[in-house]
Amino acid sequence: LILDEPTSGLDPLQIIGIRDLIQELAKEKTIIFSTHILSEVEAIADRIVIINEGKIVSQGTIAELTAEVRAQGETKRDLSLEDVFISLLLPKRKEKLQV
Repeated sequence: LILDEPTSGLDPLQIIGIRDLIQELAKEKTIIFSTHILSEVEAIADRIVIINEGKIVSQGTIAELTAEVRAQGETKRDLSLEDVFISLLLPKRKEKLQV
């Protein structure tokens, strides 16, 4: 099942219902969902694929992505998924601007 922004525009109770539905379906099916709302990713996803301009930047569990960012020298104590996302994409954006 492929979903694009499955909770966009929903009220809080509907969001909870959709999250529950996705997690229930995921027990037997593969669910792929696209979103820019990182709190939704944290609440639902087991594995994450970060794609930028059509190319995979990184993939793994939140713990694996966090470890990747730490290996690049990030010393901030607690890293949110937003911190991880920015750390993985910001150098690529800077490279693009310098070209």
